[in-house]
Amino acid sequence: MRKPSFIIGKKHVILACLTLILGIAIYMNYAFSAAQDDIAAARTMSDLEVEDAVNYGDAAFVSTESDFFSQARLTRMTTRDEAVETLAAMLNGGDLSAEQTNVYTVEAVTLSKLSESEGRVENLIRAQGFEDCVVYLNGSTANIVVKTEGLVPSEVAQIKDILLNEITIPSENIRIFEVK
Repeated sequence: MRKPSFIIGKKHVILACLTLILGIAIYMNYAFSAAQDDIAAARTMSDLEVEDAVNYGDAAFVSTESDFFSQARLTRMTTRDEAVETLAAMLNGGDLSAEQTNVYTVEAVTLSKLSESEGRVENLIRAQGFEDCVVYLNGSTANIVVKTEGLVPSEVAQIKDILLNEITIPSENIRIFEVK
């Protein structure tokens, strides 16, 4: 009786990598959409002031009883840490081409830079006298949730200025939410 041979060829490795990348992409999409759903759920609470037209970049009011900011930071950090761990595991696998290694390295650096920028922007906003805030950046949009008793246009401009000094993003892609 002849033993089956288990030779793994390049095609098998490439297929496994593509499957893994697809799985990571699906997970990251789920994780990031869950964070966006948290913001959307907070916006639909009964205390939300609804305007007739959406004006991107303006402040919206949200009221919540829970410790939204701590939970939001924890969720964001966990999601990012899992994504970085997945990328690191893929990079340490050793079966990647130079091009794939470069792509994963760029993704890991991008995630790291986004996390650093979020932390700096949050610290600068709090340094301007706001009680608390949480910032979500994804490269093309920014969502900022600020704890305050009422944002005035000058404060909205101040928050945008802090953000735009840290990252380059179109002003219309900045959304600021207010939590009491």
